Amino acid sequence: MGKAADLSEFDRRQIAMARRLGMSITGTARLVGCSRSAVVSIHTKWINDGATNSRRQGVGRPHVIKEKGRRRLSRLLKQNRRQTVPQLTAQYNAGPSASVSEHTVQRTLLDMGLCSRRPTRVHLLTKRHRQLRLQ
Repeated sequence: MGKAADLSEFDRRQIAMARRLGMSITGTARLVGCSRSAVVSIHTKWINDGATNSRRQGVGRPHVIKEKGRRRLSRLLKQNRRQTVPQLTAQYNAGPSASVSEHTVQRTLLDMGLCSRRPTRVHLLTKRHRQLRLQ
């Protein structure tokens, strides 16, 4: 189960001001729409540090291929749509950006909504098939 999103700076300041004006913890939690423990921790932080900002930036490892790299990868793919992931990776790594693995390129392409497909060969209907379908 993932963590809840951080409260906005406006909500944090609202909690600090509500508690400063004498509002109860439960009333403040209802006003902002968060848990009582969040109200207590934010109010305690405001009393100790004088600030309510959150230092939590983001979770997880940053993406190796940033937005500029995604555009470049898309441009390389549009040059030749039939190339494989290893070929595409070799072309991408030949450029000025950092070296990436085939798995990273494959995952990035899937995130961009570009997935491989193999068209199926379908036999045409014969006269006998058409007659059977009409019956």
